[in-house]
Amino acid sequence: MTVTQILAAPATGTVEGRRRVLRRVLWAAQALIAAFLFFASAMPKFAGQADAVETFARIGWGQWFRYVTGAVEAAGAIGLVVPRLAGFAATALIGLLAGAVLTHLLVLDAAWALFPAALAAVCAVIGWDRRAETRDLLRSVAGLLGR
Repeated sequence: MTVTQILAAPATGTVEGRRRVLRRVLWAAQALIAAFLFFASAMPKFAGQADAVETFARIGWGQWFRYVTGAVEAAGAIGLVVPRLAGFAATALIGLLAGAVLTHLLVLDAAWALFPAALAAVCAVIGWDRRAETRDLLRSVAGLLGR
């Protein structure tokens, strides 16, 4: 069954039903993006995989930046699967992915810029859908800080 068929299913004809289905689809997307970021992107950076080391050598900012990037990817991946943090993590990951797009366009292979751009678009949808949770989280943090 395709996403369009799921969204148009008669059992979910109400607005609330469609919203639940959209949430499920977004949770699936979050889980896939989180798995990719954690296992296929961050872990090779931490492990010093040869192609990761070579890529960051080509970027020219040093290997420390490989570790920072891996840490941000791992934190974002974890945040995507924690309900209270998912919207914030998705929104923050847009910045990381925008940097990846620019790096691919300006330094690496421009054709590969499409992949992080697509991930950023999905993260934007997730961030928009989870905006109420993100707003609540930021209010909680502001309350803790005495503001």
